This record gives sequence, structure tokens and C-alpha cells, in this order.
Amino acid sequence: MKIEEGTPLSRLTTLGSGGPARAFARPANLDELEQALRFARKHGLSVATVGLGSNLLVADEGFHGLVLKLSGELAQSEVRDDLLVAGGGAPNAVCLHLARAAGLGGFEFACAIPGTAGGGVWMNAGAYGRDWAGILERALVVDDGGPVWRTAADLGLRYRHSDLRHGEVVAQVEFRLARRPVSEIKTIVADLQAQRKAAQPTNKRTFGSVFKNPQHELTAGRMLEACGLKGHRIGGAQISPRHANFIENAGGASTADAIALIAEARRRAAEQYGVQLEHEVELLGSLQLPALSE
Repeated sequence: MKIEEGTPLSRLTTLGSGGPARAFARPANLDELEQALRFARKHGLSVATVGLGSNLLVADEGFHGLVLKLSGELAQSEVRDDLLVAGGGAPNAVCLHLARAAGLGGFEFACAIPGTAGGGVWMNAGAYGRDWAGILERALVVDDGGPVWRTAADLGLRYRHSDLRHGEVVAQVEFRLARRPVSEIKTIVADLQAQRKAAQPTNKRTFGSVFKNPQHELTAGRMLEACGLKGHRIGGAQISPRHANFIENAGGASTADAIALIAEARRRAAEQYGVQLEHEVELLGSLQLPALSE
């Protein structure tokens, strides 16, 4: 396995921003993954995993650590009876295709989540009232101490959150699904995809939802729309004119542009509604949002 230096992370993120990684590797199996983690420990490097680059903002100056992108065996998936077994780097779209072909339902909501099985564990990904916690049997997590199987409870899965930390890598995921007619699965997926296309900027470069929905009668998107933020632009980034909980790369957007928009959105939500919005997107590198004034 090759360890590269200075790999531009902008090529690996869906927004298309971010600087280089100090080190970068594509482990294809457990042995290579453990080798990469040993390399990081030896050189005192933090570790982060990039799936399909969604739900991720990388600092413009990059990340002074080791970035992993799982490949090979760690990005494959298969069906075993009622289990969908996926490598941490397996795309959700491929997992859904396999589940549908096998007549296994319960994973349809993932058609709205453009990421990987492991990334979904990291943030307990969800959509349309369903999430990873509801179907996760167990996940194989690898760190300096080796691989360990963890259940949803072990992982601390809750709304858009897990207890996983950088340096802990989801190598494999087992989803417990249920038998369902293929035609029914196709109908559900088509309906969800139509809803997503109608409401979200699916043809634009974004990193997915910016904020978690708050404990409020309004969703984050509706709140920011009411704050007049649809179409608001800073530099090359703009809040989507279609859905205010998305930031689009409107041309040459930097991560700093996106962070400035996030900060402005939080400021307005706090000022107008007294709500402190919590970002859903993961921040990698030396990124920090300004504190909201009391």
C-alpha cells in the first residue's frame, strides 16, 4: 500500500474545496488498514476517513494528518441471508442495489444519502424518518488496538451522531433487513428520489445538509428561509435558492466562503429565533466557527 503526500482533498469532496492531506492512503483490506494506522501512530498523525466526500468540509490549508479512503475489500458489499454486509467504503447506492435485487427492504431511505456505509455509521445517517441505528446489526471498528465489533448501542448512535472519533475507522457494517417484494422496494425508492429531487439541489455541488434540525417547530431549512437566506452568497459559495439548508459551490467556492455562510446562518437563526443551530457537516483541519454572542 502506498502512502502519498500532499494529495489535494478538493478532488475528494463533493463541494470541491479544501487543501492537501499531509499523508493519504487507500487501504484495500484489514491488514493494509492496520498498517496505515501504525504509520500514523509512528509519525504522530491524526487520522480521518473520507468516503465519497459528502458531509465534509476540509480547511483550505488542508489537513496535517493521514486521510484514508477505503478501497478493495473494504469498499465491497454482499448479501448473506437477511444481512446486507458492506465494507466501510461501500457506496450506499451500490448497497441499495444489492438489497433491492435480493428482495431485502429497509434500506430504501439511503437513496437520499450520497455517502458510504461507514460514513453513515460515523454520523448515524438518516433520511425520511429512518436512520442507520434502526437497521445496524453491528460494525467492525479498527483503531490502534485492532478490530472490534460494536453494536448500535456500543457506538452511541443517536440523531446524526455517534461516539466514534478520528482514528477509529469503520471497516465493515452489517445491516439487518427484512424480506420485501422487489416491486415494492422500487416504488418506495422512486417516491423518495422524486421527493428529494423536488426539494433539494441535486444537480449542484454541495456537501449535503448543513445543519441538524433543531428542537423547534421549524426545520433548519425553513428557519433559514424565513431569515431571508435563500440565495445569499459569500465569495464562490451560496445558500441554495432551492433549499436553505444546503450550500452550493456557485463557482470557485473556498471552504472559507462556506464557513462564512454557516456562521452567518447561525447568527441569523440565533438573532431571529433564539436557536443555536448545530452543524451536521464534519469539519476537517483547523476550522472553527465563531461563538454566538449571548
